[in-house]
Amino acid sequence: MRMLTIISLCICAMLNANTLQAIEVNIEVTDIEVARGGSLSVMIFGKAGFPKVHKKALLIQKSSELQETMNFVFNLDTKEFAIKVWHDEDNNEKVTKNWSGVYPSEGLGFSNGQKVSFTGAPGYKKSKLQTSQLSSKLHIPVLYP
Repeated sequence: MRMLTIISLCICAMLNANTLQAIEVNIEVTDIEVARGGSLSVMIFGKAGFPKVHKKALLIQKSSELQETMNFVFNLDTKEFAIKVWHDEDNNEKVTKNWSGVYPSEGLGFSNGQKVSFTGAPGYKKSKLQTSQLSSKLHIPVLYP
């Protein structure tokens, strides 16, 4: 009986492992203002932490070799996610705010064309993407204040 239980658990584990296969996600970031210096980060989030808690990002790629258009490739094994692109111009590892202390002074971009507005950062619900619906490269422009 114990052997049957172990075999059943192994079969269940194999079936679960096969249901979430990694998918390659290509992200093209455009409109980067290279003259501002600094670095560019592309972050993949689940619902937790989006978009402000960077340490909760599922995956992060960062580059200090800026170009006007940059490509990033991620391998995801999640059904849905949201993307944040951040141009950390002063390399201080936090989103710098303008004189108001509320609105960002650095470039940002989000999945689904979402933007920072007077009500704050975009929410996960409007920014999320389904891996099952991806068919080509995602394009995210960096928007500057």
